[in-house]
Amino acid sequence: MNWKQLLRQQLEDAFRVAERLVRLLDEKDLQWKPSEGDNWMTTGQLLLHMGKSCGVPMKGFATGEWDMPGHSDVNEKKTEKTMPPPADQLKSIRSVDEALKLLSLDKSLALETLSKCSEEDLESKPAPAPWGPENVNLGLRLLQMIDHLNQHKAQLFYYLKMQGKPVNTYHLYGK
Repeated sequence: MNWKQLLRQQLEDAFRVAERLVRLLDEKDLQWKPSEGDNWMTTGQLLLHMGKSCGVPMKGFATGEWDMPGHSDVNEKKTEKTMPPPADQLKSIRSVDEALKLLSLDKSLALETLSKCSEEDLESKPAPAPWGPENVNLGLRLLQMIDHLNQHKAQLFYYLKMQGKPVNTYHLYGK
């Protein structure tokens, strides 16, 4: 299997499951967040983040065009580690339909980005990250962004479970 086949299959699987999980939500669920501890995103904030967590950074790695605040120059030396803003300062989606639309747009961007990458670039093109200096090849970086979506997909699964929704491992892994 080559990089493009692997990444396309992983993208399709991740987005299919993410969409299935989002469809289990109602509008009233968007303000929910875990009650234990602090600095949790609401479900709506999580959905907004998921809708930009894969295709947007994949495009950044593949083209160098970062459509993300604070990520415009990967070559700029970072003098201090900046923390993300606290959860209560993050934006949120307003509806489940908006979340589904963002996921669809992010999936389209991810697939479009992948289609423009050559197998050679995926194998050997260096893809530095704005948040880390290590040089990693483009294919692995794109796979890491799919993993980023998968991490938040699992977070949403647990949010659903904690809200009392009838979910099981089929919802997270089933075809």
